[in-house]
Amino acid sequence: MTADPSFKFRNATHADTDALVSLVESAYRGDASKQGWTTEADMLDGRRTGADDIDACISRADSRILLAERALPDGGCELLACAHVAVEDGAGYFGMFSVRPNLQGSGIGKALLAEAERVAREEWRLPAMRMTVIDIRDELIAFYERRGYHRTGIKKAFPYGDERFGIPKRDDLRFEVLEKPL
Repeated sequence: MTADPSFKFRNATHADTDALVSLVESAYRGDASKQGWTTEADMLDGRRTGADDIDACISRADSRILLAERALPDGGCELLACAHVAVEDGAGYFGMFSVRPNLQGSGIGKALLAEAERVAREEWRLPAMRMTVIDIRDELIAFYERRGYHRTGIKKAFPYGDERFGIPKRDDLRFEVLEKPL
């Protein structure tokens, strides 16, 4: 997949932490997230991520947060999307996938996912990419299935009581592992 020439990818640094927290929160929580289709606002309150999570991802070995940005006329850059990619259990792990709600459906997310897969396949020489998705997120799972991911049937408990993952509004949340051979 060729990336849209109007944006570029780079690895996040600690200087990007505040902007990343803001982007991730806007994509998943609160009223702003309801502009896009990735919102979890009907399932979860509270935070989606924090500076501690961002800093840990950036500092960890075999881990990076990829950014999609576009240049602004004033010479600055505008953050459009991000994703965490890391090595876990002999495969790539993909998470923290966030696209600005008003840009969802524009192709930026597809390009960023493809870049994360390229990193795992070409730079880290990994055989597969995995992710965990709340298993009732049918539309989101369908998005990943159209990109070659499959449901593994492996379920993981939602961390009820750990507000770092949000405050659940329902009692039937759990994760499912999705996987794609690279």
